[in-house]
Amino acid sequence: MSDTATVSTLPTSTPPLRELAAESGTTFVLALFTTLSGKPCAKLVPVQAIDQLERDGVGFAGYAAGMMGQEPRDPDLVAVPDPASFTPIPFVRPGLALVHCTPHVEGEAWPFAPRVILQRTLARAAAMGYAVNVGAEIEYFLVDRASGKLTTADAADVSARPCYDARDVTRMYDHLTEISTAMNALGWGNYASDHEDGNGQFEQNFDYADAMTTADRVITARYLLSVIAEKRGMTATFMPKPFTDRTGSGMHLHLSLWRGDTALFPGTDPQGLGLSPLAYSFVAGILDHACALQGVIAPTVNSYKRTGATSTASGATWSPRRATYGGNDRTHFLRVPDGNRVELRGADGSANPYLAAAATIAAGLDGVERAAHPGPLGAGAAADLPMTLVHAMDALEADPVLTAALDVAGPGVAAYFAQAKREEFFAWHNTVSDWEIDHYLTAF
Repeated sequence: MSDTATVSTLPTSTPPLRELAAESGTTFVLALFTTLSGKPCAKLVPVQAIDQLERDGVGFAGYAAGMMGQEPRDPDLVAVPDPASFTPIPFVRPGLALVHCTPHVEGEAWPFAPRVILQRTLARAAAMGYAVNVGAEIEYFLVDRASGKLTTADAADVSARPCYDARDVTRMYDHLTEISTAMNALGWGNYASDHEDGNGQFEQNFDYADAMTTADRVITARYLLSVIAEKRGMTATFMPKPFTDRTGSGMHLHLSLWRGDTALFPGTDPQGLGLSPLAYSFVAGILDHACALQGVIAPTVNSYKRTGATSTASGATWSPRRATYGGNDRTHFLRVPDGNRVELRGADGSANPYLAAAATIAAGLDGVERAAHPGPLGAGAAADLPMTLVHAMDALEADPVLTAALDVAGPGVAAYFAQAKREEFFAWHNTVSDWEIDHYLTAF
């Protein structure tokens, strides 16, 4: 539940990996990329091979990695490191660092790689004269499964309204301060840690950056949160809704367009949001493609338990059900807390940050190209968001702007993604649940 304004960031030249490793005392590097589903994949590279890593990349069997658009017969997927993303993480293991990589196949950037999709989207924005800044709020639960049942890791975290509770924060002091210290050591600018609305739910906020840097940091943060929680016998889960009666976990995205050092969203307008005509067009684009966008930013079966929730123990779901926009009102799909940015509240903890940013930016830029306007504030004729993952895939496949966004680096990605997600839906649908046993076992 962040309220910090977007700031502009400019790229700087980056030394080679060997220098970065020597300066940070690195002895091993995780060469990391993500699949379309958001799974972090890596190989552990000793510093003695760091020149080879930078020169040649490191090879993976793409089909074995997961959703990468490959079959067992396909050539190696080669992860090429981006030195600008080099991140020492000695608080995980002494001498350890990670570097985010861009997957290639036979010397060409792989169209199914999420980082490639975001790179191409940002290149399109740059060609239009825009730089894109993005911030992300990462909500998660700290849980325990030792008993065979999913429970809150902190057994004392049981109050009916736990959000911001100082006592709950204090009991998780060691975990929260360790991740905060790590973020600040990396220069991310962690400015707050808080207990969210659900029992066992937390969030650490960090500064905004350019879209690629933020996407890299989301993946890094999820990794750090997971391993730091594991050290204390807990599991950090970014599952959108792990508990039926509690608020789900979002990944709210804050977006703005810049030209150099000039912020392009602030302006004077009759609706009083402090937005420029450009910003309104960007908002309109996102709203026009909201239903298809949900398929990318809420990409799991469980996502629709979050957006479809009607009530929680705290009395609020904090997740949108319609494609509305408005001012500093957290019930909207797009919230405008001030004139510097817009906050997309439809994304959840299962979203791949590269794909989520790319699809959202593409939707917004479509509105800019059409000089669209979102209409009056509030609900109006706003569309209802998809009820299930399969409804979202229907909307995605029917939306040429969003399918083109996924296919920006090459054809077939959108169709592959939609098919994989349909299979995921029907795998869940074909599984008999406890709910069915409870309702039907002796009902007839």
